Amino acid sequence: MIDAELLAILVCPADRGPLQLVQRSGASALYNPRLRRAYRIEDGIPVLLVDEADAVDDDEHARLIAQGPAADPR
Repeated sequence: MIDAELLAILVCPADRGPLQLVQRSGASALYNPRLRRAYRIEDGIPVLLVDEADAVDDDEHARLIAQGPAADPR
């Protein structure tokens, strides 16, 4: 799990916007709803590499944003 203080300072490497902590296929991930990109978390460490982010389709996007609000919108 990602510490709340760490989550507050993490941003998407593509657009520098806030990320949302979500559950995706039974695992935690960081989600950018603006770009519809999901970043996996491995062993508690976010993998914030644009080339390794997963594209999210419309159905999954709706499920992910329903999980809660994004972090600080800055």
